[in-house]
Amino acid sequence: MGNAPYRQIALLLSAWLLGWPAAGQCTEPSNAAADAVALGPCAVAIGNGGAALYIAEALAKRIDVLDTAANRIIASFGLSATPTGLAFSPNGARVYVTTFDSQGGVASFDTASGTTVAAVPAGHGACAPVASPSGAELFVCNRFDNDVSVFDLAIEKEVARIPVLREPVAAALTPDGARLFVANHLPAGRSDVARVAAAVSVIDVAARKVVATVDLPNGSGSVRGICCSPDGAHIYVTHLLAHFEMPTTQVDRGWMNTNALTVIDAREMKRVNTVLLDSVDRGAANPWGVACSADGRAIGVAHAGTREVSLIAALALLDKLAQMPEELHPTKAETDTGFYIAPVTQSLVPNDLSFLVGLRRRIGVKGVGPRAVAVSGSKFYAADYFSDSLSLVDASEAKPRAVELPLAAKPFMDEVRRGEMLFNDATTCFQQWQSCASCHPDARSDGLNWDLLNDGLGNPKNAKSMLLSHQTPPAMATGVRPDAETAVRLGMRLIQFSTRPETEAQALDAYLKSLKPVPSPRLVNGRLSPAAERGKALFFGEANCGACHPAPLYTDRELHDVGTGSFGDPGGAYDTPALVEVWRSAPYLHDGRCATIEEALTTGNPGDRHGRTSHLTPDQIADLAEFVDSL
Repeated sequence: MGNAPYRQIALLLSAWLLGWPAAGQCTEPSNAAADAVALGPCAVAIGNGGAALYIAEALAKRIDVLDTAANRIIASFGLSATPTGLAFSPNGARVYVTTFDSQGGVASFDTASGTTVAAVPAGHGACAPVASPSGAELFVCNRFDNDVSVFDLAIEKEVARIPVLREPVAAALTPDGARLFVANHLPAGRSDVARVAAAVSVIDVAARKVVATVDLPNGSGSVRGICCSPDGAHIYVTHLLAHFEMPTTQVDRGWMNTNALTVIDAREMKRVNTVLLDSVDRGAANPWGVACSADGRAIGVAHAGTREVSLIAALALLDKLAQMPEELHPTKAETDTGFYIAPVTQSLVPNDLSFLVGLRRRIGVKGVGPRAVAVSGSKFYAADYFSDSLSLVDASEAKPRAVELPLAAKPFMDEVRRGEMLFNDATTCFQQWQSCASCHPDARSDGLNWDLLNDGLGNPKNAKSMLLSHQTPPAMATGVRPDAETAVRLGMRLIQFSTRPETEAQALDAYLKSLKPVPSPRLVNGRLSPAAERGKALFFGEANCGACHPAPLYTDRELHDVGTGSFGDPGGAYDTPALVEVWRSAPYLHDGRCATIEEALTTGNPGDRHGRTSHLTPDQIADLAEFVDSL
């Protein structure tokens, strides 16, 4: 299909879905409307043989279509829910859009006629659709159900759910369609142990089950992107690599957080190694989308926190990793001279800030918050979430540069959105190693314990969700800060190691105050299940949980000693956490010793210090946990 017929089809699509009166107006669609609302491009996908780029605008609840030859929007169509992901059928005849507000869904559109083919429900937090090479199946990550849906596209129906680990947010299918690699966003399990890390689940498509788990290095989390090389040999995964074992006395040279790309052998289903995307004295914070060029020679990574795109020479990277020795020992002569310098071995690669020197080009973009990445030929497109634009980088150029493609005449920016932008911006941090979102992805928790300067050293505590932080003072686990406003300003100085204007702190306050809880996946049609109703009676009755966790925020905002001191802090009182959206904030208690609410109610409740639960039956504990997880 040539560009001219495609434009005609796209205009028909736009007119049909939005009811625009004239096709001529659709060639320059809705710039005036775009000025009035934020767009929030969150996902991109290449269609029509590279002639079109589809863009999911999360905040505007619509899909825009970019003519990649003219670099302009030629069509748009609105959606009734927030789009979270895009995928094309192998023949390009259909585009699949995952959506999520209170419920997840998948809509499919015929790209030629503009008609809606089907709209079917999916799981909670539906995102990251992937179509099988045969076009027979569609896979969808259900982020908050912790599973993957399999849709039979012949009958437009979900036919299977495959459990994975925690918060699947991205997936990549091998070219033969045999294996689906699923990126789990956060670590699962408790956080008071030596090893805490996210992992990649490997699904055998034919068997419809997980057949392997590829562990990422210790401290890995905030996994955002995954892609497969064109030959199906390697999987590339973007994530953070946190040094949570260290006291947070500095950020220099990745002391707290580094930013990484993990290479997985797709056939062996094993990690090859993990390389750092940072430079020695400058972080490359918050890597997000990743894509591989069709010839397999270039890997493109969007750095949401530092406003950059990295282009990595894939073949040279793989060759260098293959040549890394497993272990080397100094010779006697070297030992005697005292000048022995240990070479980098395989185990040291994840700590080597210079590993990508000569293999990678860091390219600054004008847009803010580049996230999703799509590639057509040698051209990498990154969706700039906060500037409502695209960044285009051509890997074939001798000196690649980023070209900004605005999606609106002027990006919408109120105080709340400015605060969200700052929360995710690492350029405000010393040497750009991390943003606020590095430890609080989506303003929630990264599932790790951190030893912060706020309350002295030697007592690491689980990172808290920022939801309701301003509404439920005091702040920090020990209540060391009287309110969240104080914590925000000290966080800039003690965690970002920078001094920023008061106006930025005010914008961060506005953003954090605006956060709304995501409805629990345990709810049934928005209501408590029968088990949760029984648990509610126990919560406010004989278990007496409501004494310290009264509705509606489920906190009395007081400090209590509940007998769970540890990590050099054997006793003392801790702030009563709000239980709203607690289903999302595992692990539990201040030191993350409990992986589930059930554990917090049983093994994590010595002497009934936070609720009278020791006499409850297992069924009652299950009901009580069901209620708490439904909040």
